[in-house]
Amino acid sequence: MIKLLIVSGKAQACNLFRYFQIEEFKMTFRDRVTLRDSMKGIVEDPLLPLVPKRFDYIGDIAVISIPAELEHYREAIVSNILSMRGNTRAVLNKVSKLEGERRVAHFELLSGESAETFHRENGYTYRMDVRKVFFNPRLYWERARVASKVLPGESILIPFAGVGPFVFPSAGKGATAFAIEINPDACICLKENVRLNKLEKKVSIIQGDAKLILRNLTSLETEDFHIPENGFDRAIVPTPYGMDHFLGMVSEHVKKGGYIHFYTFKTESQVPELVEEYKKMGLEVEFYRRTGNVAPGVSRWVFDLIKK
Repeated sequence: MIKLLIVSGKAQACNLFRYFQIEEFKMTFRDRVTLRDSMKGIVEDPLLPLVPKRFDYIGDIAVISIPAELEHYREAIVSNILSMRGNTRAVLNKVSKLEGERRVAHFELLSGESAETFHRENGYTYRMDVRKVFFNPRLYWERARVASKVLPGESILIPFAGVGPFVFPSAGKGATAFAIEINPDACICLKENVRLNKLEKKVSIIQGDAKLILRNLTSLETEDFHIPENGFDRAIVPTPYGMDHFLGMVSEHVKKGGYIHFYTFKTESQVPELVEEYKKMGLEVEFYRRTGNVAPGVSRWVFDLIKK
């Protein structure tokens, strides 16, 4: 069994907090010399602010969004990226936002021969083709935070499961995870990742539209797939942009006293109104936090909710 940090008590919680402080410090230190800094003297001063300060690594693949105004400097940018980490095998340029029900962006392969990679996070391995699935490496801390709350024996509902970043840390804690994903490429990766992480007995995968599946969940029961009689103990819902209506649908399948970790995209001024809205839905807000900015003034927020 792959080990994961388990929080049980004040001392362990403090240790976990210190662990993440150290990890965040490591990342901050690594990013002190930004890509923009490295391009000084190469990119003309008026265009320098357009160079992204940061980019993402998914496994051994670097993912960046290069503005069209920097077309002339793409080769130099790629060269600098490759020099920043020795094991970088490919560089992808994200040329569109997430599109369609599969939540996949369009990428250009600027360096390397393939967008397939193995990404390791919080003790688990994820195999994927970055061009075919959605994966946000910046949520690694948040995924560990949620996993630290999972208890052995819980049943957990996870729509929009992707390649499994919320699934495996929960299953590794001894929970039974029910993963829903519409993207067939992501489901292929998810099944492969179940095998890689040796969690075959802890994960059930349903491929299809989450809306239709949640409306007909009980009809999907088989000998090997059983819906908890009184509802799921917990749900983790990394909701796509503009799909807040899924909260009510998920809540119907969570038992009283169960938890829902719900992700939404809002401005900070909308948060108090959301808290009141959730109360009217019979959901107590135990905790919430910003988990990243996605547009000017708009952030991704997580709400830890208890069903009353």
